[in-house]
Formats: sequence, C-alpha cells, structure tokens
Amino acid sequence: MDITLRSRREIELIRRAGAVVADVLSKLKEIAEPGVTTGCLDAVASQMTAEAGAKALFKGVCSPYARTPFPACVCTSINEQVVHGIPSEAVILKEGDILSIDFGVRLDGYCGDAAVTVGIGEISDDKRRLLDVTKHILDIAVTRTAPGIKWSEIAAEMQNYTESAGFSIVKDFVGHGIGKKMHEEPRVPNFVNEELLAGDIILTEGMVLAVEPMVNAGISDVRTLKDKWTVVTKDGKCSAHFEHTIAVVKDGCEVLTAGSTLRQITK
Repeated sequence: MDITLRSRREIELIRRAGAVVADVLSKLKEIAEPGVTTGCLDAVASQMTAEAGAKALFKGVCSPYARTPFPACVCTSINEQVVHGIPSEAVILKEGDILSIDFGVRLDGYCGDAAVTVGIGEISDDKRRLLDVTKHILDIAVTRTAPGIKWSEIAAEMQNYTESAGFSIVKDFVGHGIGKKMHEEPRVPNFVNEELLAGDIILTEGMVLAVEPMVNAGISDVRTLKDKWTVVTKDGKCSAHFEHTIAVVKDGCEVLTAGSTLRQITK
C-alpha cells in the first residue's frame, strides 16, 4: 500500500480543516430538532463552509452507480439509513428519530472528515444504546491508536465490543486514509477479515486516518435505494455512524476533528 506519512505541518493543516468540520457538526447537532428539515441543515453547513473559506468535500462527488453527482454538502441519514442520505426540504425530522450527519471539507489543500449520530428529541433506550455503543468503539480506536500497533488488533476489539452488545458492524463501508484527497490509502475496516490479516496496517507516526464505524441494530447487510446514494439496512432496523479524522503521533493519537480549541492526545 502506498500510504503517505504526513509532516507535522501537514497534520496541522488537516487539523484546521478538521476544526471547520467540527464547528459545522456542532452547529448542526444544536439545530437538529423535531420539525427541522434536513435541507435546512445542509443550507447551514453550506453557509458555514463558505464563511470559513473551505470547500465541501461531498458536493459534486460522482459514483459509478448514481446518475448524478451527490447534490449536497452533508449526508443526512435517518433511522434505518446507514450513510449517504440526501438532504431535502421535504424530509422533516421527527421526535424519536436518530440522525447521522457526515461532513467533510477541504481547506488550503487538505481535508477533514467526521460524522456523528444524534437523537432528535427524546429517543428510545434501544436507540440510545446503539448510539452509545457506536461512539464507544470509535473511542476504542482513538485510545488504542499508537505507533507500532497492528490495526487488526484495534479492529478486533471494535468488532468484539459491538457484537457482544448484540449489534453488527457494517462491512460494506470502511474508513480510509485522508490528506490532500478525501479517500487515500489505507482502507481502515472496523472488523477483521482475511484481507486485513493478509496485509495488516502497522500504525506509523505520520499516518492520518478517517475512522468511521457504522453499526446496525440488526444484521450487517445493507442495500442502496433507487436514488443510488442512500444506503439502508436490509432488515429495516436502525443504524448509527460516528467518525473522526485522527493522526498517529509519537505520543499516540491526535483527534484532528475535535473542534477549534480542543486537542486530544492519547498515550
């Protein structure tokens, strides 16, 4: 794998992009309430991105399966929607929904990418537990990431925690390297398979990864809707998605999408 190791300067530039991502996600979490449309969330994200002098990563992205490029700045995926949900003024958030918001920007030539799932109003205990488990396995990745660690060890811990909670990891989508492009090497799965074991990733100082577990309440299988973008669970049960852009550093891991003033180093 041709994995690019980033300099300290490049990591700081990615952190700047990540700060924009974090600020936008924080605002969208604040305004995501019953009665708000997902189109409204996209409009706010678009305005904030422009004000920051950044460019939204997702808008205009082409897919070999879709007839048209992705039309929005953010992906807004509700309940059984796993990822790539398209915002619309016709889609109104309701009490009890869970909403996954995925967002990324390019700023000064470098990219940041993150996602969060939030409850809309009061949500059920089952949905809250799904969110908590998914967030926890992202935290596992952040805590365990350090130079010299095999990614398969972290992926196994993420998968085991998820499955022991009675949920399933989505296997059709994985994390990725990130830097000057949104998707770079390596592929970063949240589970262990033969492909990973055959070409394990040895974490090295300077690697920058977008780690993004997606967890289903039911089976791991997914399907794509007729719009050729929106991915949903095959069994119709809910899904959650959390993501951070992280850097492998000498002391462990730095979260580059933690926010404008936050810096997290784990040892």
